[in-house]
Amino acid sequence: MKTIKDIQPGQGEEIVEKETQVSPRTQSRRVALQALYQWQMTNEAIPEIIKQFNEDGLLEGLEFDLFKELLSAVSNESETLDALYADYLDRSVARIDPVERAIMRMGVYELQSKIEIPYKVVINESVELAKRFGAEESHKYVNGILDKAAKQLRSAEIS
Repeated sequence: MKTIKDIQPGQGEEIVEKETQVSPRTQSRRVALQALYQWQMTNEAIPEIIKQFNEDGLLEGLEFDLFKELLSAVSNESETLDALYADYLDRSVARIDPVERAIMRMGVYELQSKIEIPYKVVINESVELAKRFGAEESHKYVNGILDKAAKQLRSAEIS
């Protein structure tokens, strides 16, 4: 058995976290977030991003229609979506981290357009994305912003 004294820098073992199986819908949101991030960083055409993700095997085990809808709608309507949550920010939309911006865009899109999904589910999924992909405390920020947006976009459901 190795002791701490036997391990030199760079020779440690990687600790792999076991991940529980996620639903195809959750996986669709995760991959859509990654694709949106790529789109924001490169301004590459959406069909080209989809092609790359397909070639890399990233589109397996998800709901492709939801993935494609999120990617297409959020990229096409990004400015309109930004306007839906901009009033709740403590800085301009342009200064928001690209990961958090993509998460909030997806969240407000779903709050506005996917009425069949309860607002609490939309917010929870967005918070989980922020925990997984965002900065350390970004999930709290995303939660606060989307909660305020939900009160506006889903007022009938919340009251």
